[in-house]
Amino acid sequence: MELLSSTNSFKQLLKWSKQNYSSLPWRKKRTLYSTLVSEIMLQQTTVGTVLNHFDRFLQQYPTLESLAQATEEEIVISWKGLGYYRRARNLLKAAKEINQEHKNRFPIERDNLMRIHGVGEYTASALISIGRNRPELAIDANIIRVLSRFFYLKNLKRSEAVKKLRSAFLESSEGINFLSNIGARDFNESLMDLGREICKANLVRCEQCCLKKQCLSFQKQDFLIEQVKENKISKFFILDLLRVVHFNPQKNKILAKQKNDKEWLSGQFELPTFIVESEDKKLQQYKNLSAIKLKQIKNLFKLKSGITKYKISNQVALTKIENDIKKSEKLVYLSLDDPRWSSFSVKVINKLNTL
Repeated sequence: MELLSSTNSFKQLLKWSKQNYSSLPWRKKRTLYSTLVSEIMLQQTTVGTVLNHFDRFLQQYPTLESLAQATEEEIVISWKGLGYYRRARNLLKAAKEINQEHKNRFPIERDNLMRIHGVGEYTASALISIGRNRPELAIDANIIRVLSRFFYLKNLKRSEAVKKLRSAFLESSEGINFLSNIGARDFNESLMDLGREICKANLVRCEQCCLKKQCLSFQKQDFLIEQVKENKISKFFILDLLRVVHFNPQKNKILAKQKNDKEWLSGQFELPTFIVESEDKKLQQYKNLSAIKLKQIKNLFKLKSGITKYKISNQVALTKIENDIKKSEKLVYLSLDDPRWSSFSVKVINKLNTL
């Protein structure tokens, strides 16, 4: 891979990135702590979504120490709207570990960073390259796609492409000098910007790209190469659920169940939920509808949703629940505006308010 001969093209890319995206809030007044927060937030979430939450979260928890002192319930509430709440709990655990075991100092080495709860290969690399501005590649889907197209790494599995890129940039003096001179932080972020906005998975806008003159995929007119996917068989299971709405008119509250650590949306509350039918016979998130007693069921509406590998059809119904079910499920009453409701439960409640 010819890196030094590509320097001028990449400098143009850095210029384009700064002109258009330097205003992103996590790129201002950067610290290792704010980098950790932004990287965890951006996992499985769009930039637009994080824009609506990043500043508010840092206002609540301006330092790693303040975050480390928070409770899990407080963090889950603060994370509302970002989804995938396991990330919030991982962020809290990471903050506590760094605060208590490392005396509030982030480890320097990549391997030591990866020992922190919730910090994997990508996040560790991002903390080094983006947080510290030291030679490292934070290889996410955007970066691997852009660089694989630029160097035309075709017919390689993702793991093979990653190995080639890390070898070229991080295991040779040429690559380390390149990252040091051009700036690892700006280089990584500009590639992310390019992959997010121009060099997309199923759409390329080469006419707008600063790298097109030296991009081997552009030269070969072979853009949408699928060279970095592992051979995986993706399987989605169809799942039919019954979501139970049970009002207490005296309290103006409805029954809710808090999810435990082994379940989806751990720590959040959702409507009592039961499996009507599931293609995945091993699913143990909810009890089977046939195993419980419900009375006076009145179907209200259906909503579609999805999580991990499940495509879900949700039947929402008014019903009475036997007392033994209330005890075994450990159900409690929550007000309709309680911030601990899951995002899907909020959708249901909003829909109920329109009926």
